[in-house]
Formats: sequence, C-alpha cells, structure tokens
Amino acid sequence: MKLSSLKQGRDGRLVVVSRDLTRATDAFFIVPTLQQALDDWDRVEPLLRDLAEQLEHGSVPSFRFHEHDCASPLPRAYQWADGSAYVNHVELVRKARGAEMPESFWTDPLMYQGGSDSFLGPRDLVFAADEAHGIDFEAEVAVITGDVPMGATREEAAAAIRLIVLVNDVSLRNLIPAELAKGFGFFQAKPSSTLSPVAVTPDELGDAWDGGKLHLPLISTLNGKPFGCPNAGVDMTFDFPTLIAHAAKTRPLGPGTIIGSGTVSNKDKDGGPGRPAAEGGLGYSCIAEQRTVETILQGQPRTPFLRFGDTIRIEMKDKAGHSIFGAIEQEVAAYRKEA
Repeated sequence: MKLSSLKQGRDGRLVVVSRDLTRATDAFFIVPTLQQALDDWDRVEPLLRDLAEQLEHGSVPSFRFHEHDCASPLPRAYQWADGSAYVNHVELVRKARGAEMPESFWTDPLMYQGGSDSFLGPRDLVFAADEAHGIDFEAEVAVITGDVPMGATREEAAAAIRLIVLVNDVSLRNLIPAELAKGFGFFQAKPSSTLSPVAVTPDELGDAWDGGKLHLPLISTLNGKPFGCPNAGVDMTFDFPTLIAHAAKTRPLGPGTIIGSGTVSNKDKDGGPGRPAAEGGLGYSCIAEQRTVETILQGQPRTPFLRFGDTIRIEMKDKAGHSIFGAIEQEVAAYRKEA
C-alpha cells in the first residue's frame, strides 16, 4: 500500500496511491490525515488496504497523481529522530579531521532529535540564508512507527514499523562544528528536512525489505548528474529495529515517530573509501562525504557545497526500474524575509 498527503491545511489530505504512482484516490471518508491513520492503525489499515486494492482494479473514483501536489506524507510529526546507522560515514568524517573513532560507535548507535514541526514538501524549495553556511543534502531511508513501548525489545520495535519513506536531511555543514563544540547537539545546523512524496508499507518492497534493512540503491543526482547510488542494505551497521529500540530505551514512542537511517554510505569493493560516481564508483549520499574522501586522498576538499540554484534529486527504484517512493527534487534558493 502506498500513501501520500496532498497539500491541504497543516497536515495534508490523505490519499491512497497506485503502485505505479500514476493514480490516486481520496481516503477522507476513512480517515482525513496520515497522522490520524497512524493513531488508529489497527482499525484503519485494513480499510485503507481494501481501498488500495479497489484503486488497482479501477473500481473507485481516481485522479491523476502529481508529485508536485504533495506535502511530505507527515507534513509535521510528533517526533523525528535521526540515527547514523552507516558507521562508515562517521569513520570517514572523523578520519578526515584526524580524530580517532571510539569503539563504542560500532555497538551503540548515534542519534539526535531533529525538528519535526515543518517537513518540506518533496518538490518545495530549500531556502537558506547564506551559501557560506555550507548547504548540503543527505539522502536517507526512514521508517514511521506505531506505538513503541519504553524499553522495547528488538522484536517489538520491528513489529512497530508501519511505513517507509526516503528523506533529504538538509544540513548546514559549516554551522555544525561550533554547535557540537557547545556539547549540546545540533539545532541551527539542521533546518527542515523533506520526506518522499509517498510512504509505503513494508510488503510493497518484496524481498528488498528483510524486516530491518532496505536492500536497494538510493539514487542521488545533483543538477542532473549522477552523484551517488549506494545500496541502503549494505554497510548498515544498525538496522531499523535496533535504531527504534535504541530510541525507546528510556521513553515510549508515539504513533508517527520517524526514525532515520542517517546518510547511506558504502565502502568501495576493496574496503576503502567509496569512489565518486564520476569515476565509476557508487558515489555518496551527501556532499560532505565526497569532500571527506577528497581530503583523505588529496589533502583538501574540492567539491563545493550546494549553491543557490542547484537542484538535488533523491529516488529509489525497484528491480524493474520503477520509482517506489516518487522523487524528492528540490532547488536551493536564497531566503528573503517577507516585509
């Protein structure tokens, strides 16, 4: 089942989307928003699934589905907790600045609590105040949960996964060092993130979903040129049930909690840093990682961060080459405060 929120009010209007992403049908007579569906999932999910089957068979009224009309599936959420499941990414970043990586990073996930009150729509502009802030994208996978009890086991965490989405976790890289140096975590360096046009239930992914990881390439293009296609199921040190259980160690998680994987990152075949897409490698899911590899191999970074007018596209396709979640496609623009 594929669900989307069209732009309407603060929380969008829930629609069910066809598997090929061409048609949609309103779900308002069942439940008006995705958050309300997650709040009452056990009752609502079978009804939405039946509507999805009717849509596939052409037995309900439908309309053309346009990704430009979409808000993020959850335009605002009660919680957004982003992990760093691909420890290869963390190791590279620390190596570039000559810092040792604690052994605990391989056994205890990194996670921060991000802003969840204003997710951007998948085709919305990414506004930034200053190019000097080091504007970057981060291509990620995330899961949306139902209720998760405090102290949840890995099995309970896995059972709570309701939906899967893609994420553009926008980062302002040049603001990060000063914020982290304060010892209190990110805030200004992490503006609004973006979710893919469509959220899908795990069964839609077939054998690409193993219950904890999504084994497909995550494709990023920058200004129309390939930037990265690492496999989200490879080099993922901590899978989603582990991340969810980690987040729920000292608190329950409410329905609609979004847990991110962090930047998807693969090692090269020889075990070293991945190679750029332009050199036949799998590339990267953020500019910071390419700059890190450049620093390690060449002594300094050469790839600039995003500039106003740049466009980033993030997408994942099934084995037949069909888009699963629709595409996040966003232009970076200068923010101008309205008079």
